[in-house]
Amino acid sequence: MKGYKILVVDDEQDLCEILKFNLENDGFAVDVAYSAEEAINLKLNKYDLLLLDVMMGKMSGFRLAEKIRKERKLSVPIIFLTAKDTDNDALTGFSLGADDYISKPFSVKQVMARVKAVLNRTKSTGRKEENILIENMLIDVSTKKIKIGQKPIDLTRKEFEILLLLVENQERIFSRDEIMNHVWKDDVIVGDRTVDVNITRIRKKIGEHGKALVNRSGYGYCFDSNKII
Repeated sequence: MKGYKILVVDDEQDLCEILKFNLENDGFAVDVAYSAEEAINLKLNKYDLLLLDVMMGKMSGFRLAEKIRKERKLSVPIIFLTAKDTDNDALTGFSLGADDYISKPFSVKQVMARVKAVLNRTKSTGRKEENILIENMLIDVSTKKIKIGQKPIDLTRKEFEILLLLVENQERIFSRDEIMNHVWKDDVIVGDRTVDVNITRIRKKIGEHGKALVNRSGYGYCFDSNKII
């Protein structure tokens, strides 16, 4: 399952390091946050799965999950890690949209198996985010509409598909050929400049967010939300 991005959120540093080490050894890309407050400020839409501890400092894993689902409108898979082992806590987790619930203490093998099972299940069903929120830019995947604040942004179909491709695969560099193959497929024969022209139009239409559409000279384009101030 090489290439999937996972965020581990737990205030136990040793546990985070153990999970990060083992997940990375299995081919996952792993980031760590030591509190829910730290995690909520990250670009959460770039992750394929979140491992959340329930009992943390000021903000619990349950509260973080609630914010992710209700405020960020993200459907990224969530697995709760908790020292509690009661039916009520499990029900609370699942009611918040959790995909699994693992009680501590647990073996690393158990976590790895659960992670793979959740990813296999969610990815095989073609699960996608219905909404992607980057700063104040909302991308509604189901309706193919974009808003910045309350202002609708009028993108053509091709412009929307290019932006969505780059946003859903943040920081991955796509060559012009890859973008053309994904967006235009066998529709028409287009040249390299077609991609450049569309990127220029998208940048202009999305304003400050256009800074995140980065041209890596000699390689292609990527979307890096860290460029947005």
